[in-house]
Amino acid sequence: MWLCGVRVPSSVGFVAHSDGDVAIHALCDALLGALALGDIGHHFPDTSDEFAGIDSKILLRRVMELVRSKGWDLVNADITIALQAPKIGFLVPEMRRCLAEVMGVDVDSVSVKATTTERLGFVGRGEGCEVWAVVLIELR
Repeated sequence: MWLCGVRVPSSVGFVAHSDGDVAIHALCDALLGALALGDIGHHFPDTSDEFAGIDSKILLRRVMELVRSKGWDLVNADITIALQAPKIGFLVPEMRRCLAEVMGVDVDSVSVKATTTERLGFVGRGEGCEVWAVVLIELR
């Protein structure tokens, strides 16, 4: 299981065309959405062999290059991961460092939070994960 570019010790993972890092995918979507540039599937389609098994950090780096090419900079990013198990709170500092490095920003500009749904819904039953990402960008 990969989250925010960090390998999470787990007996389960996410089924995906890429490495399945749903947190980075949500962050990419937030960045692209902030500039009305579509979504991650538009830029990196799961029908393309080029992206089969790709490290999501590469996708995030490309999205940041696109954002900067349009004249924008990231002010901050806030990611919330809802996952019943495994517990990931102890990995949050490493996740923040990883994302900051990939995006070329200060770690203080990146927030990652981990929560559960208190056993409610598909997340609470351990059937999946939810991730919300919000970004603030500014025009240079």
